[in-house]
This record gives sequence, structure tokens and C-alpha cells, in this order.
Amino acid sequence: MPFRRVLIAGNWKMNMSRAAAADLVAALRAANVAGPELLVCPPAVLIPAVVEAAKGSTLGVGGQDCHANPGGAHTGDIAAEMLADAGAGWVIVGHSERRTDHAETDAVVNAKARAAWRAGLKAVICVGETLAERQAGQTLAVLTRQTSASVPDGANAANTVLAYEPVWAIGSGLTPTNAEIAAAHAHLRAELRKRTGEADGVRLLYGGSVKPSNAAEILAIPDVDGALVGGASLKAADFLGIAAAAPARA
Repeated sequence: MPFRRVLIAGNWKMNMSRAAAADLVAALRAANVAGPELLVCPPAVLIPAVVEAAKGSTLGVGGQDCHANPGGAHTGDIAAEMLADAGAGWVIVGHSERRTDHAETDAVVNAKARAAWRAGLKAVICVGETLAERQAGQTLAVLTRQTSASVPDGANAANTVLAYEPVWAIGSGLTPTNAEIAAAHAHLRAELRKRTGEADGVRLLYGGSVKPSNAAEILAIPDVDGALVGGASLKAADFLGIAAAAPARA
């Protein structure tokens, strides 16, 4: 099996000031984390400041969304090339809040992922079922559809991370059982293998109410290669606590 370094990614969503961001990055740098890779995705207006604060460290910086086009009349949107120009190396696409609040389809997410690659960014592509879909027994069918339609041809370990975030678990304090997470991640790995011979190298993250108290057991589940963290990424102690729970990988 290819080596897959654990990735702990923080999605700050619509939070943080420049001062708070600088303090958080300083705390992450001071911890000098060894083992897992750390990534933070601040609001777009904070990316240059976070990039500057992280300079000289191994901390990755990403955006939370991008437009599919490199430029044009798209008021309020940000091109992947703009994120790269601001110093970002990553971008989240297809987060459930974008799919729900902005009616983003799998086709839109696919186009955004291709835009990320075009700009030289790594794409963190999010998939996950709603509570109604889970209760209807449709979880794996939803993951099949979203993976097939949202992940572009050409996805590999160098340009893509796939994040499983059950919509009903995000910010709710609820998490699927370990068996349910394992089943979802095994299914996602199998779906990726249908698409590319490099599927075993692509990292699969779990997201949805990850915190220091449950991180160790979640990160120990097969095919869980890290976490996409929301609220707990806003506090250095919590984010570092999750990173500290990452298993050592040879």
C-alpha cells in the first residue's frame, strides 16, 4: 500500500480576524508538529496574512472555495488563480454548505476541482449524505454518485484529497459509528479504484464533529487518512489535540 501521510485540515469557514489568525498560526508553529501534515483554510481575505504568518513553516494554507473560471464577470467570486497568487496551495470544493446554501451540483464541483488543478492547487473534494439520505439507506449510493460526478478524471495523490463529511454530523456534535465511517471510506476507496490506478495513494479524510476526544479512534479506522476539522480548528489547543492523536505511519 502506498504511504499516505495523515492530513489534518482546518476549515475556518466565516470566522477569524487578522489578529486572531496570526495568534493561531503562531501557536501552530510553536508546537512544531511532527508526523501529520497540517493545513488551514481561512476566509479568502485572510489568506495573504496567514501565508505571511506561516512563511518558513510546513503549515499549508488553502482557500474554502473557488470559481470554475479563471476570471470574468462573476461578482463576489474568486478564481483558483487568485488563490494561488495570494499564496494558497490548496482549495476546498464541494463542501456541503456550498452544495446546500449555493445549490452547487456535482458538475459544478467537478469544474471547480479542475480549476484548482489548472491553477496548480490541490483540491479537497467533499462528499457526504444528508440525514434523510442516511435514514433512507442511501448513504453508499449517494457517495457513489457524488464521487463519480464530482471527482474529475485525472485525480491522483498529488492533486486531490477526498473528504467524507456526512452532512448531518457537521457542527452537530454527532458522528457516525466507527463501523459506519469504515464502511463509507472503504466504499470511497473502491469507487476511486474504478476511476484511476492511483486510487490507493489518494488520501481520504473524515469530517463532521471531529474533536480531540474522538480523534484517536476515528484516525485509527482503516482508510481514514486524516480529518477535515471545522469548529475545533479555530482553537490551537483543539486543533493540535487532533493532530496529536494521529497514528504514526511508516
